[in-house]
Amino acid sequence: MRSPDNPPVTAHPARLILILSLAPTIGLGIGRFAYALVLPDMRDSLHWSYSAAGFMNTINAVGYLAGALLASRLIRRFGLSANILWGTIACVFSLVLCALTGNFAALSFARLVAGFGGATCFVGGGALAATIAQSRPERANFLLSLFYAGPGIGIVASGLIAPYVLQAFGPGSWWIVWWALTALSVAMLIPLLLVPLGGSAAIDHAARVDFSIRPVLIYLAAYFLFGAGYIAYMTFMIAYVRDGGGGAGAQSLFWSLIGMSAFATPWVWRRVLALDRGGLATTIILAVNATGAALPIFGHSPLLLVVSALVFGVAFFAVVGSTTAFVRFNYPVAGWPAGIAVMTIAFGIGQTLGPIAVGAITDALGNLSYALNVSAAMLALGAVLAAFQGKLKPAQ
Repeated sequence: MRSPDNPPVTAHPARLILILSLAPTIGLGIGRFAYALVLPDMRDSLHWSYSAAGFMNTINAVGYLAGALLASRLIRRFGLSANILWGTIACVFSLVLCALTGNFAALSFARLVAGFGGATCFVGGGALAATIAQSRPERANFLLSLFYAGPGIGIVASGLIAPYVLQAFGPGSWWIVWWALTALSVAMLIPLLLVPLGGSAAIDHAARVDFSIRPVLIYLAAYFLFGAGYIAYMTFMIAYVRDGGGGAGAQSLFWSLIGMSAFATPWVWRRVLALDRGGLATTIILAVNATGAALPIFGHSPLLLVVSALVFGVAFFAVVGSTTAFVRFNYPVAGWPAGIAVMTIAFGIGQTLGPIAVGAITDALGNLSYALNVSAAMLALGAVLAAFQGKLKPAQ
């Protein structure tokens, strides 16, 4: 068996990672984030409060947290490739269920399944992408960024589909949007099924490495705040745009800009992600993310919203990439799945509490601006905390 410290050389690592990125494209870009595009019509048609609407992302986050908690165990039992594929298939199944019913309990279950599947394919995909990237050490950070830019494809695609489907079919057509997104996800699933992912033996069968939480506790707190803060923006910003008079075109443009920003991530943050200085890379990127989230506080100006989407989007995907880079710099290869899983758990707890808390604030105060204030504040605090995370000693 090949040593974990000597990952296999991959002939076309960029191509393989791009195909691998289709898993979080489906699981996160569509399965998780497209809900924000359908939420206003679902809330109107199904007579939900903001708290009920937020609960749908909370239950999704509960599933995500459960998937993150079980990810390392599932990877050791079934291997990386199997977890990536079956997690992605579960996300597609959840989209079908969302299209079939308006029952609150059934939709909650669908969102739960999407969260669980999204976490397992994301943790497994991140570990496999990191292993593949190691075959080209001089380009490792760039290659890893390609994986984390993947959800942007799903965000752009859903942003180009959902608002116009809703406009074409009118109020109450949210279920048609879910069918359209299901068809898109099935098409994206095909390359994952046809192309052997490979490259997973080094981690699939590696010895278990314990992950100590205490040395990275402050970093985990920062990532928790990112999870709680970003999800408020991603859940309610389309409703904010619509409430400000933005039609299908404005909603599509705003959402697509967030997704398209992801494609710039590998180039914009390449040098920052290469910083092996504890939490510094995360601090820099998270501060930019907080700035993007704070801009809508100042109004509904189209220019302001465009800048907000671009700034938030270009940093949002890179924050996740910075945590994987942190794990890669500070732990041996065999510890990457556990490390990424622990990071994802902290993130998952944050995004579990974020949506329903922000929804309750909005219901109580009657204005989404307050929710965005809280979101930006949490992201800014996360950036401050990450700055206090130092580089770990080799023994850790």
